Amino acid sequence: MKLLMSDHEVELVNDNMQEFHVKFCGPKDTPYEGGVWRLHVELPDNYPYKSPSIGFVNKIFHPNIDVASGSICLDVINSTWSPLYDLKNIVEWMIPGLLKEPNGSDPLNNEAATLQLRDKKLYESKIREYIDKYASEERYNQLFGGDEGASGDDVDSVDLEDEDDEDDDDEDEELAADGTGGESLEDSDGLSDELSDIDMSS
Repeated sequence: MKLLMSDHEVELVNDNMQEFHVKFCGPKDTPYEGGVWRLHVELPDNYPYKSPSIGFVNKIFHPNIDVASGSICLDVINSTWSPLYDLKNIVEWMIPGLLKEPNGSDPLNNEAATLQLRDKKLYESKIREYIDKYASEERYNQLFGGDEGASGDDVDSVDLEDEDDEDDDDEDEELAADGTGGESLEDSDGLSDELSDIDMSS
């Protein structure tokens, strides 16, 4: 209710209070500023005693966010969850804090983690590239603007999937040129069941 009564744009899925989308804007003074993402939130039956499931619907380039599923590796929505936390704080402080200060020691996107440590300029350039492709205001409105109450998969996933194929080719070329090889660096083995969210390829 705090989130619904706040200034955040929240859309319920099928009028279900346990599943909804939140419009999330990249925090200021970070490479993510100007980006707009849709968060998919599901609340378990025993919420707030069990953590919510939160993930990004459109793609984002970040060491602790899985590109394919949008799952977030964040302690407060996994191992250190407390009923004292609320969704408004997660959206306004915890996720923005993760974008500002990635945890490179526990990555879900190894390519992003490697670039963040070795080449900050290329890392930030990659973030902007993803925003231009998947998270500009124009792209957000194109994907989700007229789709109120829908889950964001369906037709939208086809567009994202097609662009992702092209993006994977670009990533392989960049990695080869960077000397890190063309192998896939994404590793989602460490995902917990609670964090597994939307699979954009479904």
